[in-house]
Amino acid sequence: MSREQQRTLAREIHLDGIGVHSGEAASLTFRPAEPGAGIRFRRSDLPGEPEVPAILDRVVNTDLGTTIGEGETRVMTIEHVMAALAAHQVHNATLVLSGPEAPIRDGSFSDFFDAIAEAGVVEQELEAPIIKVHSPISASVDGGASYVAAPAAGYRVSATIDFDHPAIRRQFGSYDIDADGFRQELASARTFGFVLEAEALKARGLARGANLENTIVLDEDMVLNEDLRFPDEFVRHKAGDVVGDLWLLGGRIEGHVVADRPSHKGNVEIARALAEHSRRAGGEAIVDVHKIMQYLPHRYPMLLVDRIIDYEAGKKIVGIKNVTINEPFFQGHYPDHPIMPGVLIVEAMAQVGGLLLMEAVEKAEDKVVYFMSMDNVKWRRPITPGDQIVFELEIIQIRRHVARMRGKGFVDGQLAAEAELMARIVDK
Repeated sequence: MSREQQRTLAREIHLDGIGVHSGEAASLTFRPAEPGAGIRFRRSDLPGEPEVPAILDRVVNTDLGTTIGEGETRVMTIEHVMAALAAHQVHNATLVLSGPEAPIRDGSFSDFFDAIAEAGVVEQELEAPIIKVHSPISASVDGGASYVAAPAAGYRVSATIDFDHPAIRRQFGSYDIDADGFRQELASARTFGFVLEAEALKARGLARGANLENTIVLDEDMVLNEDLRFPDEFVRHKAGDVVGDLWLLGGRIEGHVVADRPSHKGNVEIARALAEHSRRAGGEAIVDVHKIMQYLPHRYPMLLVDRIIDYEAGKKIVGIKNVTINEPFFQGHYPDHPIMPGVLIVEAMAQVGGLLLMEAVEKAEDKVVYFMSMDNVKWRRPITPGDQIVFELEIIQIRRHVARMRGKGFVDGQLAAEAELMARIVDK
């Protein structure tokens, strides 16, 4: 498959409305963003206009919508906006929101999709991430939602829903996820709710802005709105929600996602499984050990990075360390019960971080990275021969030649170690 470039908006977009759950008025302005910036929501109504990145690690609630948060800042019901961005492959945008919740508009994805289509998108110089499904993976959550993602050419979402209501019953749909397919099959499908649940939801602070203008409303027997836009509008909307929640991965999926009774909680769970799969599935090396040796001064037995599989200049890096029984430290460290020493796990993490910093300086061959401090170091599980550690590091702050980074190490998709590191880049 040919490589794809990141994309942002060609110009600013502005939409107003109310939040379907909060009932509060909100305006939403889409602004272009720099390559690698990702999707970020900015709360213009709060002091300092704090931002929340729309990524999996910032999901804080999935109760009838997807909510992200950073510290005390929250942004509710982002899935319709995210689905429109996904359909147009917009990787970088700043979404300035003047309230706690994205406006619901007519309850579908179409207003956001059409606004982006009218504004247009432009390609940027950085390569776009693709989450390729190499082998079948699955996920499920309490409540019945279950998922399978399988290898496929292109991106397809299939969904099945089953409600004990005469207007819904069991519905199935399968859709190609590109701009044309999304526009024709999913964009105009609206969210829905039940009269019998309305009072209980409002008591929980939900559905306070829902009405017949922005929601398909059902009583015990029938739809209260005048018409449905599709006979199976319900499953189409659920499939669109899947698309929106999976855009939290930050890139297009190459595979077929099959969802049975999908929910926002389940969507986030399969997204996490896809992220873990991408980390483990043999991400192809973009920097191999030969190039690593050009940047790092370490050599056997202290070179603890095997390859780099993902990289965003000045932002983040993902590297791999394969742990084998032939590691020299196993001869003397718990030889009858081999466990990788914690200090070497952090050393490997630091070496991956060092590569991120070396890429950010000129004449890297004349520089070296010295680590100055480590904070909040935690080891979550032992690492033993046969494990593959996937290190993810992101820059928290960089000033001149001093940088602070946050690092995590995963084994089989589970967090094994984490730390905050401070380092200085100096001349050799």
